[in-house]
Amino acid sequence: MTRVGPPSDGGDSRGAGDGNHGDQAGAVGTDATTATGRGAGWFRWRILALGLSAQTASCAFLFGIPFLVPAMQQAENLTLSQAGTVVVAPSIGLLLTLILWGAAADRYGERLVMALGLGASGVLLLAVGFTAPSLPVLFALLVAAGACTASVNAASGRVVMGWFSADERGVAMGIRQTAQPIGVGIAALSLPALAEQGGYRGAMLLPAVLALVVAMLVAWLVVDPPRPESDPTRPDRPRSPYRGPTLWRVHGASALLVVPQFAVSAFAPVYLVTMHDWSALAAGAFLAVGQGLGALGRLVAGYWSDRVHSRLRPMRTLALASAMVMLLLAGGDATWSWLAVGALTLAAVVTVSDNGLGFTASAELAGLSWAGRAMGVQNTTQNLAAVLTPPLLGLVIGDGSYALGFCVAAIFPVLAIWLTPVRSER
Repeated sequence: MTRVGPPSDGGDSRGAGDGNHGDQAGAVGTDATTATGRGAGWFRWRILALGLSAQTASCAFLFGIPFLVPAMQQAENLTLSQAGTVVVAPSIGLLLTLILWGAAADRYGERLVMALGLGASGVLLLAVGFTAPSLPVLFALLVAAGACTASVNAASGRVVMGWFSADERGVAMGIRQTAQPIGVGIAALSLPALAEQGGYRGAMLLPAVLALVVAMLVAWLVVDPPRPESDPTRPDRPRSPYRGPTLWRVHGASALLVVPQFAVSAFAPVYLVTMHDWSALAAGAFLAVGQGLGALGRLVAGYWSDRVHSRLRPMRTLALASAMVMLLLAGGDATWSWLAVGALTLAAVVTVSDNGLGFTASAELAGLSWAGRAMGVQNTTQNLAAVLTPPLLGLVIGDGSYALGFCVAAIFPVLAIWLTPVRSER
């Protein structure tokens, strides 16, 4: 059985006696366990809570902008195309800077990167809330805020990885991954109501204040996990884990698994309304319940990976399950309505359950010195897939060929089954 160990510094297997500090670099999980064993068992959970809070604040902003589109259109007299451009602005900034922030976390530490990026994002959102920018300036401010909040993605994952041992890391990262549904829930429940009272600028003050408060808590309370001491006898840097195909295959498989996830999240509401005569309110409630069940699925997948000492074997199994449930959804669309709705519920859970596994595997396979960059690349590939899936799959679905669209979406997890490098996991 393959066992997942703590992050190492690039796979050098020589002992410490010859000057290699790979064992020290790989001892993050061990150091954390030792520290918590000295009466500070709560400490790593405090770090997890702060990492989760930082990621939630980021998600409340990133995924909250679409809820403000009606208020933006009314206040600024925007066309739907112009509003859509504003909606994607934070994602553009995010994609441009994820890897850079990951490299910064590798070099300067997680606390500084999270506090600086999240704080800067909050300041930029305050500028949106308290000024009346033109459309180009609004777009630029949201791009910059998205670029700053991207700091949280890799750094919050890296600090959680560093303070939890391999046997707990799957659950810890699964908890952290629940930040997205929590952030979406906060945005969905608060931003439309705030926009109704104070306009979209007033509503933007909520994610701004949330980002600033969490940034201050991070700066005050987060402690970076132990790092290997520099060795003057070894000037060479750890070898890049990207010289081999393993990490690229993990990133590629994770990106492929994003396709069925966004096929469900992007098209489920309109599918239920147009094809099954649901009300928009009922379809929205279905999506909210799906988010909650998906968060639970992430936790179960993380616990599973801890018990079997592997991230990629559960990830490959979930890829198979995603393909099967998408085909079931396509079959239900062509036959019975109740089967389609049941399959859609399953798909809302299964297709998101692998998210934390690929993220955790990327950091563990990359090693301590490259973990931030690996998480940045992982997030970049997944976000690219998320951006491309709705418009391209929308072309396939056209005026209502949902069964065909779901069948096409099932192809991608089948490819992920083949691409997931289970045998390379150590």
